[in-house]
Amino acid sequence: MSKRLKDKVAIITGAAKGIGFTTAQRFAQEGAKVMIADMSPEAVKLAAEQIPGAQAYTMNVTDRGSIQAVIDQIIERHKRIDILINNAGITQDARLIKMTEAQFDAVINVNLKGVFNCTQLVVPHMLEAGSGAIVNASSVVGIYGNFGQSNYSASKFGVIGFTKTWARELGPKGIRVNAVCPGFIATEMVTAMPENILQDIERRSWLGRLGSPEEIANVYLFLASDEASYVNGVALEASGGISL
Repeated sequence: MSKRLKDKVAIITGAAKGIGFTTAQRFAQEGAKVMIADMSPEAVKLAAEQIPGAQAYTMNVTDRGSIQAVIDQIIERHKRIDILINNAGITQDARLIKMTEAQFDAVINVNLKGVFNCTQLVVPHMLEAGSGAIVNASSVVGIYGNFGQSNYSASKFGVIGFTKTWARELGPKGIRVNAVCPGFIATEMVTAMPENILQDIERRSWLGRLGSPEEIANVYLFLASDEASYVNGVALEASGGISL
């Protein structure tokens, strides 16, 4: 069976750990040339060393200069970019009345403006090629909101807005844009939550458990692959049915 991403050049942001790292592993298994992008030079180097053929790039999604430098290096080496996975994201939770402006700005700058920055700088190369697939990380919180997450919810709602708009703008040019809305996934960030909250989340899921990073990586894989060639502008919820 042929590999689903054979020789595709894929940039994955926030790929040094968690869902991003697992996605990088999965894409490499399917034949992609994986570009691991994250903020820590040590972390991206370590991640790339664990994935055959992966390349490490230090990049801050809030710094357009650092993004452009990475894109330039990739284009010089590979001549194209086929897939962009806008996976990088952070949380800084607080109730509305206690949230600081710094907390709000930090999350919006990474989760929302970071997606804008990366996509705006990558898209010219996809337009030149007349093809491409972009997958944005939203969240179930970006559909339904969540207590204590004004900043995160707003950023993830915004990502869905980007997705719907760019699907209209770029679809006619051969570039598909979709979003994934994960539920609660067993990453380091989530499993650090108090046990009683984790148990409550598991009770609310109709599958009775947290999701795995591998399960979200498989959704990214589908949307990035030619198997989803007629899928454009969707915000696909992968949450175990927690919203039902």
